[in-house]
Amino acid sequence: MGKVVLPNEVLLGEVAQLLSEGREVVMTPKGRSMLPFIRGEVDRIKLRQPDSLNVGDIVLAYFGNSYVLHRIIAIRGNEIVLMGDGNLKDTEQGARTNVIGKVVEIITPDNRQHKPGKAWLWRHTLFLRKYLLKVYRKWNKLKNRQL
Repeated sequence: MGKVVLPNEVLLGEVAQLLSEGREVVMTPKGRSMLPFIRGEVDRIKLRQPDSLNVGDIVLAYFGNSYVLHRIIAIRGNEIVLMGDGNLKDTEQGARTNVIGKVVEIITPDNRQHKPGKAWLWRHTLFLRKYLLKVYRKWNKLKNRQL
């Protein structure tokens, strides 16, 4: 079967429906907001309905009429705050009930599967993130030239 690309609203609406039925979903996310831990259009992720939510979890949520796949950086009662690992300052916040799914596995192109970590060190070195991402992107560019 070939690759099918759907607009986010359509694809993620279907993902939300499948997750609400208790099914697992494997999909390829887009974008660079979760670099370096999830590479958009390269890695795949496995999502499940969350049984619990903790700081450090990567979740799919619906905030402000759009879907976002980011990491929980704070929980305050019923409110959660999300931030992409590749973002330097932008966050989203809303109710826990806006969370649709939780990433339970990251699958690389060579089919290696691993559970996402909580990225404790990454979350606590925000002041270094700009420089670390710059090094990561340059290293990737050099690596891809050599292929």
